[in-house]
Amino acid sequence: MTISRREFVSGATLGVLGSTAMQAASAAKLGTAPHPEIAPRQKMNAAAMPVLISAGNGYAYLEEAYQALKSGGDTLDAAIKVVRGPEDDPTDDSVGLGGLPNEEGVVELDASCMHGPTRRAGAVGGVRNIRSVSLLAREVMSHTGHVMLVGEGAERFAVARGFQRENLLTEESRKIWLLWKEAHSDWWGPGLSDPSWKDKVRAHLHAGDGAAYLERLQAAARDLDIAPEARLAAIGKVMYPPTGTIHCSALSAKSEMSGITTTSGLAWKIPGRLGDSPVIGAGCYTDQDVGSAGATGSGEENIKVAGAHTIVENLRHGMTPLEAGMDALKRIVRNYGGDRERLKYLDMTYYVLRKDGAYAGVSMWTGYTPDKPHTIAVHDGTRRLEKTVSLFEGVSQEWPPLVGADKSAT
Repeated sequence: MTISRREFVSGATLGVLGSTAMQAASAAKLGTAPHPEIAPRQKMNAAAMPVLISAGNGYAYLEEAYQALKSGGDTLDAAIKVVRGPEDDPTDDSVGLGGLPNEEGVVELDASCMHGPTRRAGAVGGVRNIRSVSLLAREVMSHTGHVMLVGEGAERFAVARGFQRENLLTEESRKIWLLWKEAHSDWWGPGLSDPSWKDKVRAHLHAGDGAAYLERLQAAARDLDIAPEARLAAIGKVMYPPTGTIHCSALSAKSEMSGITTTSGLAWKIPGRLGDSPVIGAGCYTDQDVGSAGATGSGEENIKVAGAHTIVENLRHGMTPLEAGMDALKRIVRNYGGDRERLKYLDMTYYVLRKDGAYAGVSMWTGYTPDKPHTIAVHDGTRRLEKTVSLFEGVSQEWPPLVGADKSAT
């Protein structure tokens, strides 16, 4: 029996597991509550200001931030208001408190920010025990002569600045981590960029019967006392490790700009792994003269193309936000020689905001599942979600592939 992600989230092959949590499983990759109806895509050259754009999980927090920005508030302060919502939300397991941990069960957080008006930047990486790393990145920017602090040094700096240490691993995230351990999953190579990448595919695809694997995970979830209505979503996060992140870019009526990106990183990662979020120029980049950009998705791939910086430089040279974002996606495609067999395991979403208020959201694939398209949250006087413009039609798959997965399914 083979099982594709599409079949998993639709429940087509999961009669053995029951159907009460299918909707939760479908949303497991996103790690967010259902959003309001997605609005039709707006014109990419709209020039309304002020403007806030963010990842979809920032939608609920845009209104307060927009009002602050409209009242003359600082652009970075407004952007932080958006990203702190998911950071403080224990049910959003892609950011801050309740974030899914590394392979040792420890939550490690990353963030970076850029303040356009003063042309400053701050970043932190691999931070443990500190919830609001968006604020901590700003502290590095405002109260040190450095740009980036990582690990224990960043944590000690946070405490010196008045941040409180706390356990970021919630009981729910701890149980999902234990379930992942039961699945014997890992991030030890080879990766997609390795010439022997197919060895990883073979090892997972031929590891055993898909139905038996799912039954074992269901039994393990029951033994871990994961609530029945939450089991399918937990299994989805084990089989499809979330890469959720949140970015927000802000533009004021005075044409001042800032950007920030914060994350708990790739679920079940090797301890110490840093993705693109804390890397200035990859997960976040703002140039007061030009625009701001950020990213969510495959951090390793985005680092290799310096995605956010590439996009802003494209804007500088006359590309529209849509063209600039698409060019960055095509650079990732170029790194794999256009090989769709490998590219289906990658996904990336870019959020692009130009200094005149024009914006775009672009993604490698249409979405994670057919009914969960990639979205960009926008507030320019009207708060809404819009579908991204995708380079490829269809849904992405997760790496490493699911045991028993149908690798031909997209």
